[in-house]
Amino acid sequence: MGEPASDGRVAVVTGGASGIGRATCIRLTADGYRVVAIDVGDAGADQAELALRADVGDPDDVEGAFGEVLGRLGRIDLLVNNAGITGSQQATLCHTTPVEEWDRIHTVNVRGPFLCTRAALPAMLRQGSGHVITIASIAGLVAFPQRCAYTASKGAAVMFTKSIAADYAAHGIRANAVCPGFVQSPMTQWRLDIPELRASVEARIPMGRVARTDEIAQAVAMLACDSLTYLTGHALVVDGGWTAV
Repeated sequence: MGEPASDGRVAVVTGGASGIGRATCIRLTADGYRVVAIDVGDAGADQAELALRADVGDPDDVEGAFGEVLGRLGRIDLLVNNAGITGSQQATLCHTTPVEEWDRIHTVNVRGPFLCTRAALPAMLRQGSGHVITIASIAGLVAFPQRCAYTASKGAAVMFTKSIAADYAAHGIRANAVCPGFVQSPMTQWRLDIPELRASVEARIPMGRVARTDEIAQAVAMLACDSLTYLTGHALVVDGGWTAV
């Protein structure tokens, strides 16, 4: 369980308009954070104190958004790199994946966390504290068949997390990742709406169901709590037992 952020700490959540990002904004708000939702579309003002539009893959957008966060709220205590995409149906086997599709996935899933973390770190360094939590995937730990670009991007997200943890621990900054299995969200709904695909997915999960977005948000809140201050460089698997068998 998370703990109240009674000192007015600020959390920035990318991809905050829907799915895991929206659930995370709601949970962190309940935990007492002043939450900023950043999204490329409707930024989700209903679940955050501040909602900003920005493309996480665009350096100018990111610098502008984080500059506005600091200008309005003065600090960044928690960054949740949640924005991500799985890619189109063209992004399958390596030899059939278009270069453009590979680049699109890595722009959001790898370049995005890099740019946002890069923008947040100077404030965290000034504060002498901070936490970067990146939503990766179990695909960053075990390969998803026929999802070469996505799997590679999430593997990069896990190692990016470890790199930040190693480089900034001495400055009071932690970095951890959450690695969900299959989650019911707008990004996955089209697959779950097909009965045979849903049955195939659920058959691989020992718990027999996909995760809810609030269950992933709870994992973020747990990592962010003050009771786990020695935990950094960790990839927390939340997959209903998928990778245990």
